[in-house]
Amino acid sequence: MSRRAGFLAAGAIVAGSVALAAFMVSLAPEPERREPPPQIPFAQTARVMPGDGAIPVHGAGTVRPSAEVDIIPQVSGKVVWINPGFQSGGRIEAGQTIFRIEEEDYLYRVREAEADLEARRVELLEAREKAEIARTEYEQFSGRRSNGASVARRANPLTLREPQLKAAEAALDREEARVAEAKLALSRTRVRAPFDGYVRDESVDLGEFVTAGQAVGRIFATDAVEVVVPLSDASAALIPGLWELRAGDAEPQVPARVSARYGDARYTWEGYVDRAETSLDKQTRTIDVIVRVANPFSRDVPAGRTGDAPPLLVGKFVEVAIRGLVPEAYYRVPRAALQPGDEVWVVRGTGSVHIVPVRVLQRANDQAYVAGALENGQRVVTGGIQFATEGMRVQAGADAAQ
Repeated sequence: MSRRAGFLAAGAIVAGSVALAAFMVSLAPEPERREPPPQIPFAQTARVMPGDGAIPVHGAGTVRPSAEVDIIPQVSGKVVWINPGFQSGGRIEAGQTIFRIEEEDYLYRVREAEADLEARRVELLEAREKAEIARTEYEQFSGRRSNGASVARRANPLTLREPQLKAAEAALDREEARVAEAKLALSRTRVRAPFDGYVRDESVDLGEFVTAGQAVGRIFATDAVEVVVPLSDASAALIPGLWELRAGDAEPQVPARVSARYGDARYTWEGYVDRAETSLDKQTRTIDVIVRVANPFSRDVPAGRTGDAPPLLVGKFVEVAIRGLVPEAYYRVPRAALQPGDEVWVVRGTGSVHIVPVRVLQRANDQAYVAGALENGQRVVTGGIQFATEGMRVQAGADAAQ
């Protein structure tokens, strides 16, 4: 084959390949045309709910006794009897003897003082008799010297034995005081409980010698306990009449509910706001509100459970819900809807954002109670966008459950 024929064959092959490729490309399907996605951000929303009734003021604190005292004997001696209930966790009733101190020494002192008292009574009778005789003799002597004169010179007190009589009376008073003191010391050999209480701890044994002023135990009252609830000034301002409350007032004005978890159940106790501390905590800058719970060992048993419920244990960390003020108009929104600067972002029907300033009344768990230019059922942004401007367009998803 000539050289020219070879070039023609090669050219024919290349041309056929190009034609075949063009034919194959023409048979390929056309790509689907799609509109570019809109550049509108997606926002999660929830509904505004109207507030109803009092705003709850939520807090937490630790249970402490309403009264707690050290058990301290006022006289010294050997312990000869101890109440079986006087041990850690035991219960003692008001006026019940906690322990007794050997009383023989104190009985002897009472008898000795009574004997001295009888002696002083005899001495007083003698002093009175002698004073009467001295006065009679002086009047007789004075009458003979005056020869019927109408005015007689005043007698010297020593002549009438007046100082001796007063000394005998003072001695009798002193001995009566000694008898009373001895009987008081004898009565103090029985150490009694000042109120119904539980024993926190004790440190005395039978036969031990205790001294006056030595603490041998500690008990706390069972009639009531207190919960110290630190609150911000904004939360404390929601408690009606807080600063008019008086400690120990028999008429609870602001109800409160204390709840605590024990095991797999939650138990509640009804209480009331007793008072508030009039100084801020130096470290937290909060106001300590004192919630008082009467009869802390009676409690509500949760539904579906039977058997004994636990007491409201001293030292337990509890949650507290106080009944706050009842504003004229307020709303409940998810706490996530609150934006910096105390504002919420409302999504209108057109999908545009409207920024609404609000006044935060209370934050509680996952909800917030606010007042402002809101309406029932409005949609507020709870997530999905980090910032918003007035009139900004968003895509709102399904409302989150509240």
